[in-house]
Amino acid sequence: MEPRYPFVAVDVPEPEADEIAAALFELGASGVEQRDEQTLVRGARSGQVTLVASFEDHGEAEAAIAALGELEPPLAARLEEVVGDAWRDAWKEHFAPFALTPTITVVPPWVERAPEREGERLLLLEPGRAFGTGLHATTGLVAELLDEHAAELRGREILDVGTGSGILALVALLLGAERAVAIDNDDDVIEVVLENAARNGLEGRIEASAGVVEQVMRQFPWVVANIEARVLRPMAPELARVLAPGGWLILSGILESERDDLVARYTSLPGPLAHVATRPDPASGRGERAAGRGDAGGEGWVALLFRAPGGAAPASG
Repeated sequence: MEPRYPFVAVDVPEPEADEIAAALFELGASGVEQRDEQTLVRGARSGQVTLVASFEDHGEAEAAIAALGELEPPLAARLEEVVGDAWRDAWKEHFAPFALTPTITVVPPWVERAPEREGERLLLLEPGRAFGTGLHATTGLVAELLDEHAAELRGREILDVGTGSGILALVALLLGAERAVAIDNDDDVIEVVLENAARNGLEGRIEASAGVVEQVMRQFPWVVANIEARVLRPMAPELARVLAPGGWLILSGILESERDDLVARYTSLPGPLAHVATRPDPASGRGERAAGRGDAGGEGWVALLFRAPGGAAPASG
C-alpha cells in the first residue's frame, strides 16, 4: 500500500497565525505551512490564512483537532491526507515562468525557456525544500527594491539573512552585486542555495552557510532580511551592527499594521538608521499608506528600506 500522510488544516485570522502555528507545534506538528492569497496554493478568504500542519500519525492529528476545538473561540480544523509521494512534486505543475521585477524573470529549470528579451535577465530557480519561489509578495517587494537601486548595488557585497532558496542573493548578483553571503538557520536549505547558484553560473560569487546573524563578524554595504516582523524586531541591533556606514538595509515579511512599529524600532537604534522608503504590495491596490489610515479588508505586505548614516559604502574587493 502507498504511504498516507495526515495533516491538519485550519483557517485563522492572519494576525493570529503565528500564535496558532506555535500552538500546533506544541501539539506535535512536525511542520506548519502558511497559505495565504499570495502563495502558490490559495488560502482562505481575504483577511485569513490557512495553516497546514503535518503530523506523524493520524492519532496525533486527531488529538490536535480536538485541542483546537477547545480553544476560546474554538477553531474548526479538518483532517486531510495525501497518499503516496507524488505530492512532493505536484506543486511544479503550477510554477511557471514569471516576471519578478521589470528586468528579472524567474524560470523553473524543468520548463523550456524562451529566448531572453533585450534587457531581461533569467533566474533559474527551484526552491526545493526552502521558502522562496518569488511568488510571495514579501520576496517580490525586496527584489523590486533591489532592482530600483541596481546602480547603488552594482559592485557591492550583500548579506542575505534567512536566505531560504537563495533567491534574493541571486537576484542581487544578477543585478550587478559583486558577491553575496547567504545565511539561514535551517541547515537543509544551504544545498538548495548552492544548487540554484550553480544553475545560474553564480556559484563562484556566493557563499552560503547555516548560521544566524549574531555569528556574522563583519559589515556589508547591503543587507536584506525577508523573515517576519516578530523576528525582525528583536534582530534589529544585530542587523544594524552588520550594516556598513552608508549601507542599505531592506526588511520584508511585514504586514501593513506592523510597519509603523518596525520603522520606529529601526530608526530609534543608535546611529540611527534613516527610513528611506516603504514598498507596498502591488496586489493590494494601495499606494504608500498615510499614517493611521486603515483598510476594511485584508491588509497587504510591505518592505522597508533603510540607510545607515555615514559616507558611501565602499565597493567590495
